[in-house]
Amino acid sequence: MKQPNYIVILTDDQGYGDLSCMGNTDFRTPHMDRLAREGVRFTDWYANGPVCSPTRASLMTGRYPGNAGVRAVLAGHRTATGLLPGVPSLATALKKCGYTTCLSGKWHLGLAEGCRPPDHGFDEWFGFLAGCIDYYSHIFYWSLCKQENAIHDLWENGREIYRNGEYMTDMITARSLEFIRNSVRSEKPFFLFVGYNAPHYPMHAPKKYIDRFKGLPPDRRIMAAMLGAVDDGVGEIMDELERQDILDNTCVFFQSDNGPSREARNWMDGREDPYYGGSTGKLKGHKSSVFEGGIRVPAILRWPGMVPEGVVESGVGASMDIFPTFVKAAGGDLSEYELDGQDILPWAGKDEPAPERDIFWELTGQTAVRRGTWKLVLNGRLVEGVEPEDAIHLANLEEDMQEKNNLKDVHPEITEELKKAAESWIAGIEKRWEEEWLPASKGTVTYTEDRGQ
Repeated sequence: MKQPNYIVILTDDQGYGDLSCMGNTDFRTPHMDRLAREGVRFTDWYANGPVCSPTRASLMTGRYPGNAGVRAVLAGHRTATGLLPGVPSLATALKKCGYTTCLSGKWHLGLAEGCRPPDHGFDEWFGFLAGCIDYYSHIFYWSLCKQENAIHDLWENGREIYRNGEYMTDMITARSLEFIRNSVRSEKPFFLFVGYNAPHYPMHAPKKYIDRFKGLPPDRRIMAAMLGAVDDGVGEIMDELERQDILDNTCVFFQSDNGPSREARNWMDGREDPYYGGSTGKLKGHKSSVFEGGIRVPAILRWPGMVPEGVVESGVGASMDIFPTFVKAAGGDLSEYELDGQDILPWAGKDEPAPERDIFWELTGQTAVRRGTWKLVLNGRLVEGVEPEDAIHLANLEEDMQEKNNLKDVHPEITEELKKAAESWIAGIEKRWEEEWLPASKGTVTYTEDRGQ
């Protein structure tokens, strides 16, 4: 069987409710809706972290963030370490299967030498290394809030480049199209990681997109404009696959890296009140929270011949499942890798149920576990930097996906079982962190303040 091409499209801070195929009604995302019509749309898909670096680490390695050595948001200065070179990545594994590989867009898994895209299997890379940049000047300036120097952060194959005034979303799409064309000429299967930074702050979009969404409130309008540019990019990628006659042999997977941001810096006008431009689809919590709104994300898999069309899938999946799914289908040997994820092809969009398993999350003292329809959260925070809402919160997601009702006293046995499982898991993560990851990074691994922004 001919090896499939793989494209992963990852958006940044896009909420569960910010796609029209997920029920959003105030703006449309027709090209991502097309992916859903022609593939499987997941209702219970999770980012492996409520912030971006952990989710990216899980997607790239098939492991929980803590087992990949990346537990929170990595810092953006040029000596910041991240995903260490000894950890096999999806790109590395696919290269062993004969693939050519490319990253276009956001990396955010380390800026230091040894932690950059070419150290993790990417033949080509274009984009930026830190967590966010200005969409037009391509300057990372989050640290300006801490009176540190801003840095320019735009690269192509290890060389710093300057394209001041060009919109980052458009550049990510253009570089993706170029790689697809070149790969077709090389006649090798390819893996393309498209890391859009939208709709992460700063809230920038070209006038043509802002004008497209007249009538929306200002915060919602700029969010829609940024996602409109992404959606058009997805359409261009799909059109290029069709032009190159490889659409039917290309797997396209889409997800967001975590829930929507409520950070006041989205406003860019000095306001201190929270930003609510993104939608969790009425889920509880936002980015930085291990309640559903921070970790349950939109996800779509279009894979002709491997998954059916137009199916809505309620089985539980997570970012860490992409590595084993792709590598196995490409002919790789999964026994060569340490993996926490699973191959989803036996059940995605099919009549077979997803196998039962516990899935865990953690960030800055918060821990959560989902088992079947049950979800337990320990020390869950709705807002970063505040005291937990409850020390223990139990919800039945089948009946209460908004986690409104705390059932810990109604089901004490389930609460205790899940509490023990969560505490045992996080203890293992902490032990490995102290014994393996901190020594391996020589103590240089650095995160943003409070590990949650």
